[in-house]
Amino acid sequence: MASFVWQGISLSGKRVSGVLEADSKADVLKNLRKQKIRITLVQEQAAKKGMFSRPKKIKVKDLGLFTRQFATMISAGLPLIQCLEVLAQQMDHPELRSVISQVTQRIEGGSTLNEALRDHPVVFNELFTSMVEAGETGGILDTILERLATHLEKMEALIRKIKGAMTYPLVVFSVSMGATAFMLLFLIPRFAAMFADFGGELPLPTKIVMMASDGLKHYGWVLVILIVGGLIFLKRYRATYKGARKVDAIMLRIPVIGQVVRKGSVSRFSRTLGTLLASGVPLLDGLNVTARAAGNTIVSDAVGVIRTSVTGGSTLAEPMRQVGVFPPMVTQMVSVGEETGRLDEMLGKLADFYDDEVDAAVDSLTAVIEPVMIVVMGLIVGGMLIAMYLPMFKLISVVSGG
Repeated sequence: MASFVWQGISLSGKRVSGVLEADSKADVLKNLRKQKIRITLVQEQAAKKGMFSRPKKIKVKDLGLFTRQFATMISAGLPLIQCLEVLAQQMDHPELRSVISQVTQRIEGGSTLNEALRDHPVVFNELFTSMVEAGETGGILDTILERLATHLEKMEALIRKIKGAMTYPLVVFSVSMGATAFMLLFLIPRFAAMFADFGGELPLPTKIVMMASDGLKHYGWVLVILIVGGLIFLKRYRATYKGARKVDAIMLRIPVIGQVVRKGSVSRFSRTLGTLLASGVPLLDGLNVTARAAGNTIVSDAVGVIRTSVTGGSTLAEPMRQVGVFPPMVTQMVSVGEETGRLDEMLGKLADFYDDEVDAAVDSLTAVIEPVMIVVMGLIVGGMLIAMYLPMFKLISVVSGG
């Protein structure tokens, strides 16, 4: 028996993890599914690795490259096993190379591609395996893999845009705070030493700046502990369902940034569901997968409500209007898609449209943040400099008057 490290999400939405002894990864997956745990990671624990070792994460970009190459080879008529063996040799990513080798072994043992992929839920999510299953059943695996590759490439581009939108304000803010801290720790103390020789009463702004400098110098470590502790708390809070929902709701309300997140979520929903439907996956199953791949708990919960309504006989567009998450244009195009029998095509067009909207929103965010941060930095730096020069102006005034 081997030891397997596992991570997952319980029915209450809490992240859980542990180590199980089992003969195979399949046994671990079976055990955890009986406990109603949604699995995010199952990894064999190697004896040479320390307790804090973690498998290297596989990026969407790497998975997209693998899928594109896989699709090309299948389309060329190469046997499935040969395709996987060649891909395993070509992959630069060690974790992905290992996973492909394990998938190959499972198929050689008599499993289908879909069954072998489901042993690795952290790499191949439900969207991936559901589409592969549809491709195997319909005899159109090459077409499905092409769609999957396109989907992953567009999702990677979308993720990159949203990360860029989130990263830019943080970088600008960090640089601003770094510059402020530098002035308070290194420049202001020099002025303070000079003012100590002057004697007399200092202006209030000067006192405030000097107090801030002295406080940061002596108690800066407290501020660092508070910031690090706050980030750790936020990360753990975000890992719970309640925390994730609260943080996601706040993100959607932030001016400009909220628009980037909302449009990105709509694009992700449209592209995921559209790709699944185009691959022959039933609507209810597609909504199930889309809810879990939404990337935002507010959208995920809304898709869950929509699925319940559709199960009861409703159209897709009607509950989408009611949940209040999707813009009117989205529900209108979905309605047209349902009436014309071209829902997958409409969802694809919506995804392309909102990809462009995300681009525009990111440009807008950059255009707004740059002047705001310049003004803020000017006020902070200028305010501190003026505060430190006020005593000099006062001294010059006294000398001139004398």
